Amino acid sequence: MESWNKTQISEFLLLGLSEEPGLQPFIFGLFLFMYLITMIGNLLIILAVHSEPHLHTPMYFFLSNLSFVDICFTSTTIPKMLWNIQTQSKVITYEGCIIQVYFYLLFAALDDFLLTVMAYDRYVAICCPLLYTVIMSPQLCALLVLVSWIVSALFPLLHSLMVLQLSFCSDLEIHHFFCEITWLIRLACSDPFLNNMVVYFGSGILGGVPLAGILYSYSKIVSSICGISSAQGQYKAFSTCASHLSVVSLFYCSALGVYLSFTAAYRSHASAIVSVMYTVVTPMLNPFIYSLRNKDIKRALKRLFGMEMFVKWPFALGLKNCPI
Repeated sequence: MESWNKTQISEFLLLGLSEEPGLQPFIFGLFLFMYLITMIGNLLIILAVHSEPHLHTPMYFFLSNLSFVDICFTSTTIPKMLWNIQTQSKVITYEGCIIQVYFYLLFAALDDFLLTVMAYDRYVAICCPLLYTVIMSPQLCALLVLVSWIVSALFPLLHSLMVLQLSFCSDLEIHHFFCEITWLIRLACSDPFLNNMVVYFGSGILGGVPLAGILYSYSKIVSSICGISSAQGQYKAFSTCASHLSVVSLFYCSALGVYLSFTAAYRSHASAIVSVMYTVVTPMLNPFIYSLRNKDIKRALKRLFGMEMFVKWPFALGLKNCPI
């Protein structure tokens, strides 16, 4: 099969969720609606946390960071998809594809690490309540977020540099609505062994290690909750982590569904359709999950809409030590 050097590849074709022309207006309207809901919902969470002094605690600090990452995560893929549908074009440049791969992996990894950090926060709050303000200091919270950013930025950089070394064949069609790295590797004519090893290694580090940390934290949380004598105390302890547990379940179940669908359907749109849960639906639902069961967030949102206070910036959230 004829192949070209990687420097001669100028563009790829994103085939999207469906190639049926009649479905394009519906897909455009649906994804535009979900994207706007995602943006508005997560921005409201950030505004509510930043504007309410009593929400300047570690739990809400991590939540506001998660909302910011979800906005960036969705914005990495959906605007390009909407633009392609609107212009009736499937083209994405070679450089644009590599950039999209990097930022997609960056924000996906950040989501993973922030959920792990939030699980640790709930573990300390429930299992070590008397030491919570000492352990979860503003310095530690900032350090955990900073380390998450650094680690999340390094692995995607390695992936992107490895993709740059690949040569591609005449088949440049990606059966997805964004540049998914496993699709790029499968389109390569050159030997993808090292790229596959990096993908497997990165998945183990960025997926397996955080998941193990979350499972360990919740095993300790469940053990601690079972040791509480009163049913009311058990319910109160569980309610503090129910929202986070729901988001974790949605995140990992959708990611697992993407992986299984991709391995089962190589040349179809099945993996792209399942990826919608991971890339669009989960970031869209996170603000609802955290706000509907959280009285503090609902109270802050009511004040925000009622114009009872002014939103103050800068963007950096000032943490203060206060008990759960």
